[in-house]
Amino acid sequence: MSLPLPTTEMPPRRYPLWLLPGYLLLAVVGVLTNQQIFSLLALSVLLTALMWPRLLGRQLRGWLVWLGALGVLGLLWRYRLADLLLEAVPLLVSALLAYGFGRTLATAEPLVARFIVVLEGPERLAQPGVARYARQVTWYWTLLLSGQALLLSILLVAGRPAGPLARFGASVPWHFSERLAAGWLHFGGYLLILAAFALEYAYRRWHLRHLEHLSPRQTITQLIRHWPQLVGSRDSVAS
Repeated sequence: MSLPLPTTEMPPRRYPLWLLPGYLLLAVVGVLTNQQIFSLLALSVLLTALMWPRLLGRQLRGWLVWLGALGVLGLLWRYRLADLLLEAVPLLVSALLAYGFGRTLATAEPLVARFIVVLEGPERLAQPGVARYARQVTWYWTLLLSGQALLLSILLVAGRPAGPLARFGASVPWHFSERLAAGWLHFGGYLLILAAFALEYAYRRWHLRHLEHLSPRQTITQLIRHWPQLVGSRDSVAS
């Protein structure tokens, strides 16, 4: 038996998730072909996805920032640095997520607890063992994502023959296979997060086996439907 989903009204979807497959496809083509133009296009699509709410709201400042950022991307492309910025995206994602989880550990409501409240209701958090487990899982994601960010920074900056240090004539302390480093930067890191999510879900079902749980499909559906609410309330989580 599956848990019933919360009946609260769903917030509007603000971010265009349909742009993300295009970003991933262009990023993959850029890695495989080593062509800067695909890196530029991938970054432009990602920038548009992030700026979408302001662009859709026809805010002049948002449009000016978007156009200015596109101009900066064009300069990076002109100087053949767009691929380095594209490869830095997974590092930035991991670092920002680690910070997002970690900064709430000093509060009474760690981030996973907030997720539980939004996705399943405050009654769920009040059930035996759930609040303590939410804090433990927040630690889990903080440490995992911090380690991932550290590994990605080594691969990007110091461990690749074609990385920033080597490009500017500095000595590179470690050498990794170009294909291995690029593969982990663009694929391995995301696969690790998916595997960590599946592992945590399986452990949760066993550790809190005295409770009912959302199915994986329900969990993913709820995350997608409530993501704007989760992102929009991030500041209140840390307060």
